[in-house]
Amino acid sequence: MSGVANQTVLLAEPRGFCAGVDRAIEIVERALLKFGPPVYVRHEIVHNTYVVDDLRRKGAVFIEDLAAVPPGATLIFSAHGVPKAVQREAAARGLGVFDATCPLVTKVHVEVAKLRKEGYEFIMIGHRGHPEVEGTMGQLDGGIHLVESVHDVARVQPAQTELLAVVTQTTLSVDDAAEVMAAIKARFPLVRQPKQQDICYATQNRQDAVKLLAPQVEVVIVVGSPTSSNSNRLREVALRFGVPSHMVDSADELRPEWVRGKSRIGLTAGASAPDILVRQVIERLRALGALSVRTLDGIEEKVKFPLPKGLRLDGAAEFRLDHMK
Repeated sequence: MSGVANQTVLLAEPRGFCAGVDRAIEIVERALLKFGPPVYVRHEIVHNTYVVDDLRRKGAVFIEDLAAVPPGATLIFSAHGVPKAVQREAAARGLGVFDATCPLVTKVHVEVAKLRKEGYEFIMIGHRGHPEVEGTMGQLDGGIHLVESVHDVARVQPAQTELLAVVTQTTLSVDDAAEVMAAIKARFPLVRQPKQQDICYATQNRQDAVKLLAPQVEVVIVVGSPTSSNSNRLREVALRFGVPSHMVDSADELRPEWVRGKSRIGLTAGASAPDILVRQVIERLRALGALSVRTLDGIEEKVKFPLPKGLRLDGAAEFRLDHMK
């Protein structure tokens, strides 16, 4: 027990699944119902341990190398997107492909291809090794330079600066990206910025929700997996407010000492974390002494992305899918 008589949990709003994650998971579940297991997925469909383990139990096989996929099998590209070389290899192997790339990531890919035809080089703001960054940089054979920090901007050496454009990973810290963008503009005044910010609406909304939450609480708990970029950024946002912040992949990772003696606990979840994990963390907090749970006011998200063609199910399968959710 916490020893605090009126311990309250404040829930950030919005939190948890975004439209791109919802779409990606549904693509895998529909493919499993339509074609039967196994269905192969290149990389984790989204960066969440619970989601990946659940789909694995249903028959999804997660791979990194397309050589592991049998000829003629069904393959799904993860929500993070893939390089052009992977698309070409899948086609050459005759695989049945469904692309679960988030449409907001695809938008960046389309913009890169369009501007490349006009002669542009690119600076990409992102985290080295992240699959989304590899997918976006892999849209081109060259002419795209990755920067992770303001320090990197001073070292980047494009071949020319007259036609230079910036793109960003969609799950960055809004504040960090703004700092790097300012450094890029200072060094390359003619640089072309995205017409609309590449950082996606869900990332922006969840970070804004933590900025509202953090000043009202004594500790922030973020539900998300260590591999999830947007979940890590939520923890960092809270820390910038001087509020202790911890990330948990599941309720059993929550340590009692984090909340002991705290009267107001903040709780949020990354865009790839399902609501069941949030509910389990709430129950864990109740067991530790939380007496009430209150959701803060926030933006209501109504975005929904269409599914790829070829995943329509019959009535019985649609019924099963509805009951899987």
